[in-house]
Amino acid sequence: MKQRKNFTKSELNRGLKQWLIFAVLTIIVYSNIYPAVAAEPENSEENLTPSNDGIFDRIITYIKSLLGDEEKTQVSGAVSEAAAAGMQQSADTGGAVLKIATPSVIKSPSFLGDSNLGVFAHLSNPPLMKMDSEGHLVGQLAESYEVSENNTCWTFYLRDDLYWSDGEPVTPKDIEFSIRYYGKEAPSARWINDTLESAAVSEANNSVTFKFNKPYTRIDLEFATYNILPAHIWETIENPVEYTNNGPYVGCGPYYLKLIDLNAGKLVFEKNPYWKGKAPEPETVEIHFYSSVDVATLALKNGEIDTYYKYAGSYPYSGIEQLEETGNFDFIEKTDIGLVFLALNLKKAPFSDTEFREALAYAINYEEIVSLETLGYGEVPNRGFVPSSMENFKETERLEYSPEKAREILEKAGYSDSNGNGILEGKDGKDIKLEILIRPEYSRTGELLEEYLEQVGLASDLRTADADTWVTLKDNYEYDLTVTRSTPWGMLMHASWGSGYFDSRRTGQGVMHNLDDPEFMQLCDNILATTDSQELQSYAYELQNYYAENLPAIPLYWSSIVTPYNRHFEGWYTDPLYGIYNLDNFVNVRKIEA
Repeated sequence: MKQRKNFTKSELNRGLKQWLIFAVLTIIVYSNIYPAVAAEPENSEENLTPSNDGIFDRIITYIKSLLGDEEKTQVSGAVSEAAAAGMQQSADTGGAVLKIATPSVIKSPSFLGDSNLGVFAHLSNPPLMKMDSEGHLVGQLAESYEVSENNTCWTFYLRDDLYWSDGEPVTPKDIEFSIRYYGKEAPSARWINDTLESAAVSEANNSVTFKFNKPYTRIDLEFATYNILPAHIWETIENPVEYTNNGPYVGCGPYYLKLIDLNAGKLVFEKNPYWKGKAPEPETVEIHFYSSVDVATLALKNGEIDTYYKYAGSYPYSGIEQLEETGNFDFIEKTDIGLVFLALNLKKAPFSDTEFREALAYAINYEEIVSLETLGYGEVPNRGFVPSSMENFKETERLEYSPEKAREILEKAGYSDSNGNGILEGKDGKDIKLEILIRPEYSRTGELLEEYLEQVGLASDLRTADADTWVTLKDNYEYDLTVTRSTPWGMLMHASWGSGYFDSRRTGQGVMHNLDDPEFMQLCDNILATTDSQELQSYAYELQNYYAENLPAIPLYWSSIVTPYNRHFEGWYTDPLYGIYNLDNFVNVRKIEA
């Protein structure tokens, strides 16, 4: 049960209060004429967020505790103690700044509306759960959790040492509010509204229980992605997806988001003075976003930036040698649980024909694609789609390049070149002319695929589209083949192991929703109906066998995520979901003399 300490308000006499009020008013006057670097926050509550170099903010927060009502005073009593600890913590550190370069440009100071900002906000507003370095789901804000036998009720017990950066304690209500909030306000989280039957909080047990209208076994994974929000701030905000604010934003992680500076191209996180966990060393974490990877590389080479981060992406393989030559960087290399794959339009011929898909798989020169696209940081994938770094990976047959086998399979399946024009004909008697839909970043892979298809008698053309157009065409099934990728989260979503990309019952920007085979959908449902680890492993193996036998998509390559970091820092920690961008990393990283 959360312990709260009462503030000794009665010990303060009225004269002291008046003096403090006068002091605060004086500070406010001076602070208004002081040249601030941050844009004016739109929300008055968030103005009270303290900063480590903002002693004025701390005093204002402290005075608020004295002048508030009794309930507020009790909460703030504990807070004032935490504030003192926070100030001491700040005094003990050397004021180091950890600077991270990213190509993930923040386009809007919208906490909920900008997806890139949402990823970086994990540092300030961490989700309830997290993934450890081995890929296991463990509690983050949650200390523990339990699931009912029928897998419909999930109860999460919170840590009792969590405080928001404005000094308020993190409560079960914050968790309930956040999850309901996303279900109501975030289009991508509408599944919550569709399945959540009720939610109940228990102050006594410091817990929150969610009851769903059907078994939902992946809740612990789902709740590793939703940033937790302070209910006392966000419950008054209308149109949250459109709400913009340059900061500060109240957070409960080791840092809070102090500033979003779109002009300077950076986010500034500062220490949460009420953080009770392991104290991070860097006083400030700065995220510098660059529209050009070349500029980011230059900043790294010049020593202006300490490391690089892109969600679900590696530092460009072509730039690694340049950083190595400086002698200032080491590298973390981890096998990605995401991959690049060739998606097929299973709604139409000839892709609805399993034999045609089998021939197509033999037509692709995987070694060449791996060599050109990953520069030695990748490998030829297996037919089972799922990378070896993912939990419950099953070894299936490695994909093989054999145009001879491809042509043989096509001939046996009835695809022939009866008129001798070099192009195979479909079962309707017409030449097979395929359209390969790509986004610009996959242009080289697309060109290679064109060559491979031609070698086995299949004509094809590339159609390049921007991201928005690609989504529209993909959702309307206006393509034959398309090159795309799965992210770590994409591999884990829905029934996991990549199933969320193919299940026709799902929609979303990145998913193909092109597979409605009852056998596949039953497998997904079986996975979603159990939390038994042995059953899950068995179903995971079945799913990878299904991929290997039916080839609803053809994986093109597995690859590594490479992260460079300045040798002046040590203690780096990664997880398969967010790489280095996780709380454990930020409280572990220490500056050293290289």
